[in-house]
Amino acid sequence: MSQIDKEFVLIYGDAFVDYIANDQTNTSFTKFLGGATINVAAGISRIGAPSALITITGDDETSEFCRQEIVKEGVNMDYAVFDPAKRVCGVYVHLTENCEREFKDYVDETPNLQVTPEQLQEEAFKRASIFNICSGTMFEPTALKTTRAAVDMAKEKGAIIAIDANIRPLRWESEEICRETIGAFFDDADILKLTDEELFFLTETTTIDEGLAKLDELLVPIILITVGGDGAYAVLNGEIIHVPVERIVPVDTTGAGDAFMAGILRYVHFNGLPTIKEDLVKCVAFGNKLGALAATKAGALTALPSYEEIKHLIEQ
Repeated sequence: MSQIDKEFVLIYGDAFVDYIANDQTNTSFTKFLGGATINVAAGISRIGAPSALITITGDDETSEFCRQEIVKEGVNMDYAVFDPAKRVCGVYVHLTENCEREFKDYVDETPNLQVTPEQLQEEAFKRASIFNICSGTMFEPTALKTTRAAVDMAKEKGAIIAIDANIRPLRWESEEICRETIGAFFDDADILKLTDEELFFLTETTTIDEGLAKLDELLVPIILITVGGDGAYAVLNGEIIHVPVERIVPVDTTGAGDAFMAGILRYVHFNGLPTIKEDLVKCVAFGNKLGALAATKAGALTALPSYEEIKHLIEQ
């Protein structure tokens, strides 16, 4: 069923500042608005679909920078929370020899100051075609409660639930707690997106087939596994489909997964959740192309494609 009668894709999570290495020496860094939450919300807006963000920011200069940049991206901030004491988290992102990103050090002065369940607004979920979350705040108790409350509210209001694991191991007390916490939400998912590394980590397997076999019992309607330059695997009704991507020369893969997810969510917002193989392949191929485009540019948010770059790929 199409979600076109709904107004926007709703996303919940932390605002972030990325300190991204200027080159592979990882000795100097440039500050960017970032984080998976922001990247996906802005990525959706850039490619011609409406998005809204539930997050929390404070009264400091970095928070103001984040709010201004998010609004510039066209993201609806009506449901975001302002608390003067909040300080936005930052992360240092190193680049490997293969241009892969590596999250190294987090700077987070107020990790326990989060959006509370009571601050969620029902109106946001009534208007949402899709509600998208990742695990970036689930390690924190208040944020975990808010995530559960938000997912329940979104389901009640008829929104599609999309989960992009986006696992950051450095933020978790243990691997087992990470697996259990994230896995507890999989039953709620209409769309579950993982990297191959996240699949192996969560299922404690070493191959795509083994990992997907472990997830099979969850009956998630659509599972997406991204595999970098080899494209993505999609699972629909138990059938595993490989969707390749055109080879490119990567410059920086930092925002590629977020661009991919933005493409998936845009497609679903306008076309509904794919129910047949042909539609799912179209959806994933679109996401693949956006991810590849993002990998040809430096940065995360700065690398996300614009509508002008991808409008020839859009059927609607």
